Amino acid sequence: MNRTNGGVNLPALRSHNAALVLDLLRTAGGEGISRLELAERTGLTPQAVSKITGRLREEGLATEAGHRASTGGKPRTVLRLVPGAGHAVGLHLDRDESTVVLCDLTGAVVAARRSPLDLGAGAEAVVEGAAREVEALLSEGTSDASVLGVGVALPGPLDHSRGVLRRVTGFPEWDGFPLRDALERRLGVPVVVDKDTNAAALGLAVGGAGESFAYLHLGTGLGAGLVIGGAVHRGARTGAGEFGHQVIQLDGPVCGCGNRGCIEALCLAAVAREEVGEAARVLGAGAANLVGLLDIDLVLLGGRTVAADPETFVRGVAAVLDARARSADAVPVRVASGGVAEGAAQLLLGPLFGRGDG
Repeated sequence: MNRTNGGVNLPALRSHNAALVLDLLRTAGGEGISRLELAERTGLTPQAVSKITGRLREEGLATEAGHRASTGGKPRTVLRLVPGAGHAVGLHLDRDESTVVLCDLTGAVVAARRSPLDLGAGAEAVVEGAAREVEALLSEGTSDASVLGVGVALPGPLDHSRGVLRRVTGFPEWDGFPLRDALERRLGVPVVVDKDTNAAALGLAVGGAGESFAYLHLGTGLGAGLVIGGAVHRGARTGAGEFGHQVIQLDGPVCGCGNRGCIEALCLAAVAREEVGEAARVLGAGAANLVGLLDIDLVLLGGRTVAADPETFVRGVAAVLDARARSADAVPVRVASGGVAEGAAQLLLGPLFGRGDG
């Protein structure tokens, strides 16, 4: 791959004020926003806004979108974001398949690929296979795209800040592997690594899901992404959200992590028996624990297992939350929009707009 950032100067854009302006340009959409409105909404001086937008126009990130009538004087020039000025790759490495997407600056998917994957095939084989999928995607997508980098999401636990994997449940051989560095060497672009649930939660937060919610992902495993105060909560050791391995049945079945009675083991066992309603109720018990502990506003459900029968899962989780609600209003439950791969792309895009820390 070894691509360079042809049009986007990332260091120049990684400032708080530029992020504020870029985010307002993003949310304004095709209608755009004037410099005066940008100054009013950011609290910056008109001079500062003019300097920032001038630089964004030089970088090709912003352009004029026409004029708007003003209350006095000449019409105001309206600016908008240029979605195709930069792109990010989002790569979801699940236990048995990989999904890779190419997203523009708005987060819209412009190309996608999916292929089988064996996460237990060994680090070298997985890294090479993932790199080839990214390269194939870019050859099919926007060939002249300015690629900011690759966001990689996969099961945890892992060290987000260093891009190093820990003992992924069921795949202990990954413990200590520097996935970020390995992919950066192979692809020649910046790489950010995070848990699949955190990446999905970031994507949902950027998309406006809310300021305080839990994203519960049930696929080949079970985990959670937590958004508190509008930001993904990773914890002091980036280990927050290991939701699937809270024990709720002391004499329950053995889980892949070595404990007994984990929510993940109970949910997956119920799904294997085709007792989806039971799996939903178990998931609801775990969700109720989170709601009681964190006082969150919303529970979002995702993952392949949920997608196979979304109504049953929403109904079952909501029923448990309703039964355990301590106030008149139970926390709502919905199916999440967007996938993990799209969230992984936001690991690169989010920081440009002041959302997430990359």
